[in-house]
Amino acid sequence: MAKITIPTPLRKFTNQEKTFESNADNVDAAIKELVETYPDIKGQLLDAEGNLRSFIKVFVGDEDIKDLEQGNTALKSDTTVSIVPAIAGGKN
Repeated sequence: MAKITIPTPLRKFTNQEKTFESNADNVDAAIKELVETYPDIKGQLLDAEGNLRSFIKVFVGDEDIKDLEQGNTALKSDTTVSIVPAIAGGKN
């Protein structure tokens, strides 16, 4: 099973689970499984059209899916998928 690593800021939407295992064969299907299992995370990851929000980065291994086949990027049973929300702000 591919493993999705849930970042700390989003764990409140996954009952504090740090990872999610998926049998999906690509990133889009794995994200869909995650959202179906934890519906409260949907608004954090996806826009109204069901696309990943622009400030969410998804990596398969060390590679950004935007440099691969985006949502169609294939997953293997030993793949680790990382969701990385952009963090902004700070002191001037």
